[in-house]
Amino acid sequence: MIEATPDRLPPPPDMPPPDHRKGWIRTRVGRYLPAAMLFVGGIVLWELTVRLFHIKRFLLPRPTEIIGVFGHEFGTVTAAGWFTMREAMGGFVLGAVAGIAIALLTSRWTLVRDGLMPFAIAVNATPIIALAPIMNNWFGITNPMAKMSIVAVIVFFPVMINMVRGLSEVSQGSLELMDSYGASPLQILRRVRIPNSLPYVFGAFKVGTTLSVIAAIVSEYFGGSRNALGVYISQQAALFHFAQAWAAILVASFSGIVFYLVIVAVESLVIPWHASIRTVSDT
Repeated sequence: MIEATPDRLPPPPDMPPPDHRKGWIRTRVGRYLPAAMLFVGGIVLWELTVRLFHIKRFLLPRPTEIIGVFGHEFGTVTAAGWFTMREAMGGFVLGAVAGIAIALLTSRWTLVRDGLMPFAIAVNATPIIALAPIMNNWFGITNPMAKMSIVAVIVFFPVMINMVRGLSEVSQGSLELMDSYGASPLQILRRVRIPNSLPYVFGAFKVGTTLSVIAAIVSEYFGGSRNALGVYISQQAALFHFAQAWAAILVASFSGIVFYLVIVAVESLVIPWHASIRTVSDT
């Protein structure tokens, strides 16, 4: 009987074979390499364009200058970014909770849906610049709740409309099967309609992450705490410190990307059974 030595031990059952691991790595590299190359190429083209055509700093600073200013102002811009992200995340939670609650009501009672939908569409069509002065007057110009309420209004409509769609567009066969078991409307809602709505809701959440960051920053242009990212950008731009303003924009972009990736990670944990999640994990 041949004794098993450490170099002859079989791989653990959950570990893919070497060929599969290599294929997985090649797939991942092939998937993300074009985006990385496009990003790096765009930065290089930006730098060369500014240098070759001698574009003035107040029109478009060089990426190397922006990165240098970002390193010098790192503490200030990251603190401002975190302040604004708290407003964005707080408003996102408020808008998402309100959208889910209204969607559950409207899916149960058609009369409520027909009555609330025109108001929801009207609120969604209202621009941020019209809401910001009103919310600042209601809550106070330095109160974070003023900005959170604007973010909540912006996030509310996509979440509500997508969840209503997910609750409504259920397979007729699934409903008939639940009826054959004598399921109550509450059981159908909990076991069929809500699971069916989750992919729609997470799609709205991913859209809401970027909308929330945009709404928070734009609302700060109309006044707010000096620690806010939007106030910092507007002040630096007014002083013609455009490299500092671009460094703050870099923080805003990074914050939005991280917020989006957090929702993607939560989605993969909550609905791992969905086809889109399985496809991504398989590749």
